[in-house]
Amino acid sequence: MNETTPTVVTKGASGAQVIDGPLTVPAAREGSPSLLLNEIDSRVVKVRPMATPVDQISRMVGSRPASSMIVDYYSVDSKAPETTLSTALAKTTDGTYSGIPTYILKATSPEMISVTETLMLPEVEGADGEPLVLYVVSTDKSTSTPVTVIPLNAPDPAPASLGKMGSKVVRMGRAAGELDVQTPQFEALPVKSSNFCQIFKAQVEQSILAKLSAKEVGWTLTDQEEVAIMDMRLGMEKSFLFGVKARLTDPKRYDEVLFTRGIWHQAGATFELTDGALTSQDLVSMMRQAFTGDSAGSPRKILMGGSGLIERLNNLDYTKVITATDTVTRWGIDFTELRSKFGVLCVVHNEVFDQCGHENDGMIIDPQYLTKYSHIPFRVEHLDLKSSGVRNTDALVATEASCLVLRHPKAHLRVVSV
Repeated sequence: MNETTPTVVTKGASGAQVIDGPLTVPAAREGSPSLLLNEIDSRVVKVRPMATPVDQISRMVGSRPASSMIVDYYSVDSKAPETTLSTALAKTTDGTYSGIPTYILKATSPEMISVTETLMLPEVEGADGEPLVLYVVSTDKSTSTPVTVIPLNAPDPAPASLGKMGSKVVRMGRAAGELDVQTPQFEALPVKSSNFCQIFKAQVEQSILAKLSAKEVGWTLTDQEEVAIMDMRLGMEKSFLFGVKARLTDPKRYDEVLFTRGIWHQAGATFELTDGALTSQDLVSMMRQAFTGDSAGSPRKILMGGSGLIERLNNLDYTKVITATDTVTRWGIDFTELRSKFGVLCVVHNEVFDQCGHENDGMIIDPQYLTKYSHIPFRVEHLDLKSSGVRNTDALVATEASCLVLRHPKAHLRVVSV
């Protein structure tokens, strides 16, 4: 992963991103011509990143230290975010990775995919009825088959092909090995359960020449770091919600990679909305299930959902039984409260649900029983790539090894449109 690859500059809706390469003068001029001092009369505006409520709440509530990457706990019963397949995943004839068959992935925007990323195909069913999740083991942008992946939860036996042309591919969090320093760059009765801490990483580089070049705005390595970290948090949000628990060993380096299980799959109950409809009676029934019986927990819980579900909530005519209050701010997030005789729901839109194929779904979580374990707390390290003879750049790598667990699974509720 320390090999130098050509810098890829892609244009987004409100800016450009540098992927799999350091920020150099040519890349800066290509991605943002006005960044380096020229005859211009404008300012560089950084795009505000998507909200990551699950990651935000887990950080604000506080995390527990984990002495191991494997967390045992006891329970009482959230770049371009996505692309599409240009053809079905094709199984290689003789390739395997850690004993798992490899597949060739061809996407409409393969440049957005990097080594060590996890990808979810929300429209393709994997084992146990869960969406198929892939791990990117190699990329080669110089060939017609640039991306090689392995399925973490493929049906058994592994089929010759998976998915189809047009299937959505969602970028999730990176999963680094324990020996990795760098990563591809982008700016009732207790029941014992376990989860894996996943090593999330983000790396940003700036060439020495670009650092010394005159700039019209105060664009520094710190700004680059901020953009990369926000992209990292967005990937973590997806893994914390919809990730698949798995582990494998790199057959070349004998380096283990762990993948965390998302809280969507940990929730102990599901509330179904028939045909995606939502009435006041449905809302009362949903709140009854969320706050009573085996689901009883805190009297105040959080409902986060996709845009379709939030739209239906906004279109409801509220009554004296269920009322919508003004916006309240908790954990740095603005919520709208729904009050009923059963309890209070703090409602927020989570764009990760839209990206992962759950725009009409949501999840009710009880923050009192949401626990974050950190084996490696969030930290930023400086890499001296110049002295080591790798590249003439300043580099920073952000790292965190963590996972989320639901200690009372039935206190958390999936809301699913069927």
